[in-house]
Amino acid sequence: MRPPNGFEIGHWTDTAALTGCTVVLCRAGARAAVSVRGGAPGTRETDLLRPGMLVEKLHAVVLTGGSAFGLDSATGVVEYLESEGIGFETPVARVPIVSAAVLYDLALGSAAVRPGRREGELAARAAHAGEIEEGNVGAGTGASSGKVMGLARATKTGVGVAQVALPAGGVVLALAVANALGEIVDPETGRILAGARSAEDQFVAGESLILAATPKPAFGNTTLVCVMTDLELDKTALDRLADQASDGLARAVRPCHTRFDGDTLFTLSSGSSGLAGDPMQVGVAAVRAVERALARAATTAASAGGLPGARDLPTID
Repeated sequence: MRPPNGFEIGHWTDTAALTGCTVVLCRAGARAAVSVRGGAPGTRETDLLRPGMLVEKLHAVVLTGGSAFGLDSATGVVEYLESEGIGFETPVARVPIVSAAVLYDLALGSAAVRPGRREGELAARAAHAGEIEEGNVGAGTGASSGKVMGLARATKTGVGVAQVALPAGGVVLALAVANALGEIVDPETGRILAGARSAEDQFVAGESLILAATPKPAFGNTTLVCVMTDLELDKTALDRLADQASDGLARAVRPCHTRFDGDTLFTLSSGSSGLAGDPMQVGVAAVRAVERALARAATTAASAGGLPGARDLPTID
């Protein structure tokens, strides 16, 4: 699956330390908005995405591991874009506009290794418009889900993508990094795809565990999503779309938006198709793309760091 026109995606991955970062480049600029629903977010340059702000377009979004340390990777992306002559025009310089959001992956792999400026630059240089890698790559390298009973009983998850084509033209694509406290479920059936595991490696519903007793959940969560479209949307429409697309998170992650998650969702429009799109259709497509991308993030990840990937468990068909 390829990103919509106007976008390029690159990963930097450290499979030994189990961390990484993912960069969505918009070389020609893209209008953008963001919805932050979790109680423990880590972000950079998100206030300017609100409608009414001076800057209309950004040039990259960085999704990264490393918790707050990982925000430094955005600086490397800024420096790369500057070297390419890309940025918001000011009287004395072009300033690249790069937003970022982090997830906590320090407890899996090495906590001493985090994406930084060099790693962000490498991910940006690796960005391309070809097939998007999924699973244990980029920001999903150290991701896991289902930590209601602690990290040791969680399941390895990663990066997933899904796309919905609209009947009148244009596409909506979601790239999701699943690193949730709760489990990832099939939104059509409610079946758990990746989550907390019993001693017999059977999935256990996190919401039931929480209601039955006071849990001691593991720190180290946050699901990150970037929704991209080639349709022409203004910032007000994108702001509304970000709120609506977050429903895809609530459909696929249970529980969702907890105080231990920093759930953050970006919406971006390149406008490269020249089509406006129907707002109702775009909203429904975004929700569907997000929930499907999260399902892919649950089922494409391989076992790593002592945690099994869902595809390696006997509970998966």
